[in-house]
Amino acid sequence: MDALPAGHTVRPPRADDAELILGLVHACTTAVIGFADYTLDDMRDELARPGFDLERDAWLVLDAAGAPVGYATANGKGGSDEVDVEVVTQDPALADWLFTRVLDRAREIGRAGGHDKVTVDHGVYRDDVVLRAQVAALGFEVATTFHRMRIDHVGAVPLPAPAPGLVLRQAVDEDVRRVVHEVLNASFAGHFGFVPKTYGEWYERQERKSTFDWSGLWLAELDGRPAGFLERTDQFAADENCGYVSYLGVSAEARGRGVAKHLLGHAFHLDASDGRVGTILHVDSNNPTPALGLYESVGMRPVLVIDVWRGRFA
Repeated sequence: MDALPAGHTVRPPRADDAELILGLVHACTTAVIGFADYTLDDMRDELARPGFDLERDAWLVLDAAGAPVGYATANGKGGSDEVDVEVVTQDPALADWLFTRVLDRAREIGRAGGHDKVTVDHGVYRDDVVLRAQVAALGFEVATTFHRMRIDHVGAVPLPAPAPGLVLRQAVDEDVRRVVHEVLNASFAGHFGFVPKTYGEWYERQERKSTFDWSGLWLAELDGRPAGFLERTDQFAADENCGYVSYLGVSAEARGRGVAKHLLGHAFHLDASDGRVGTILHVDSNNPTPALGLYESVGMRPVLVIDVWRGRFA
């Protein structure tokens, strides 16, 4: 589709469009899963991502009355051949127009990184039958599935029992942060969609997250050696009053020794102490480590399913 539907206009979004776009996102998401699942902080953070060029990587479509009816983004990953895209609209014809733009931009991003083909990912709620059909028609296929897991807290949650040789350090100092960054890149190597960042790139991204504070980052040391890390944020505090484990990683040599379970227990204790009614995280069902089973073993349950559809485009 080369032309916008009659009466529609398009422009790059601006940072001060966050509330405007959020209304569209809420309408589309609520129609599919019954609740908004996105906050103003989420939207502001999205528009302020490092390396995200609003002029080239995003589109905001308005109808004749000036109301937002379409929004789309293309987000490259540090010179790799992978690009995350998102198309948000309830108009199938407009979706076709936006997909043409994001896929063309994804190809440009890939070529700029020296790649003849680009790998494009789009997350889709399992219940979104319309979007599933649209991405399938474009040649995407389901590559992996993320489960949103949750555990509810009633009253205080005690700290996990001390584990022999295991020490947790809060990453409020740069030396600890740098070790966490190394553990992050090592522990997530081989995970779906993960592209390592330099310390500077990672630090800037963390600093721009409105729901993140360095006090929420913890390093686990086992027998005096870096073994794992935990990142907690307030991403689900405003809408669900829940803590969020945005990252949890354990180095290969420390796996199977209870580090991840201890870090989870620590997160549950901190969230309950902060008055949160639960803790949420996302897990890839194709994770190279048996993470889904771990989360179920500590009482977490799946509450939402998001498929990642992937396509390869020249």
